[in-house]
Amino acid sequence: MAQSATISFWKLSIALAAALLAGALLGWFAGGHVASGVALVALFEVVLLLTRIRHQTQPMMPAPAGVSPLQHDRFMTRSRRIASSLRDLRNAASHLPDAVVLLDQQQQVRWFNHAAENLLGLRRPRDRGVLLHQRLATSDLSGWLQDGALEPINDVMAPGHPESQLNVSMLPFGRRQHLLLARDISHLNRLEQIRRDFVANVSHELRTPLTVIHGYLELIDPEDVPELAPVLGEMRAQSKRMGQIVEDLLTLSRLETQHQVADERVPMASLLATVRKEAEALSQGRHQITLESTAEADLLGSPKDLHSALSNLVSNAVRYTPIGGSITIRWRRTPEGAAYSVSDTGFGIPTTHLARLTERFYRISSSRSRDSGGTGLGLSIVKHVLNLHQAQLQIESMPGIGSTFACHFGHARLLTAGGSDEN
Repeated sequence: MAQSATISFWKLSIALAAALLAGALLGWFAGGHVASGVALVALFEVVLLLTRIRHQTQPMMPAPAGVSPLQHDRFMTRSRRIASSLRDLRNAASHLPDAVVLLDQQQQVRWFNHAAENLLGLRRPRDRGVLLHQRLATSDLSGWLQDGALEPINDVMAPGHPESQLNVSMLPFGRRQHLLLARDISHLNRLEQIRRDFVANVSHELRTPLTVIHGYLELIDPEDVPELAPVLGEMRAQSKRMGQIVEDLLTLSRLETQHQVADERVPMASLLATVRKEAEALSQGRHQITLESTAEADLLGSPKDLHSALSNLVSNAVRYTPIGGSITIRWRRTPEGAAYSVSDTGFGIPTTHLARLTERFYRISSSRSRDSGGTGLGLSIVKHVLNLHQAQLQIESMPGIGSTFACHFGHARLLTAGGSDEN
């Protein structure tokens, strides 16, 4: 009876192992390295279990009652083959390029792969059973672990390889266990820096010839060559648009390399009045534009950058709101601080696009963007400006009804209007 139960348990364990094997392989080939890491560590646990059972049941044990010797031999052969495959997968997990560390509920190290030795500086057998935050006491990861590791941490120096930067996350695993995953993102950071340098250099090089071209086009009077008037008008419009794209790219390049902003008082009353005048000039009477300012607060930050961000939101609203629509600019208090928002009765944006709106050159509709004259960089600039001011961009939109773009500023960035720091 006990032997039959053992064989049933073997069948269940082998089925579980096969499912985990399939999940790991499918996840790996689909690019889900995190999911594959979890599956492979789970396979590691199954390997340990099957190995213990194998030693307890003896490979050459006699067949149980009711099971022919041939069936028993086939079963044991399949079991050994599965166990061998699982050991191979355990070795594969050990050689993953990402660091994988299995922790118990006290954050003691149970198991880790070779990448964890290289990136995190862990060593066998010394670090098995130690508290990970104590082992990494000299790293930024120690405080992150002690705080609960609730959110992934980016661009942290690798404790075992100071030249590398890591992206580290913590996942729940099994019964009150956790899985720490660390990926070396140094090469991605280098590629990103190359991209930024390329964009900045190309933009600088394009600025001068575009200025010359636009200048010469302005010198040509369409009345002197009436037959070319439509062509000259289009050339002027496109050269101006290209010049604006170059200026926006240069602004983005500057913002991406900037780590802090000057702490200057930004009088919101005058800034809001300026933004409204710019909106009315762009609208040319085609929209109803309203300003509601009740916050009675100024901001601490960069006047130039904040003007660029707030103006971008209003100009987008004007461009994407049909004639006769309304646009409302608000500056109001919130429990977290204050919010600047722009609401319109425009086309609206499908939910599937909202998460990607701040990507550079992202288009919901290429034809609509081309008709509006936008550069596709405005919301990227807004996002970077807000990040530098520790603020958040919130977007709400419904197709056919309209959109609201809100910039939420914390108390630390607020100043009493005409007075001093609120804090």
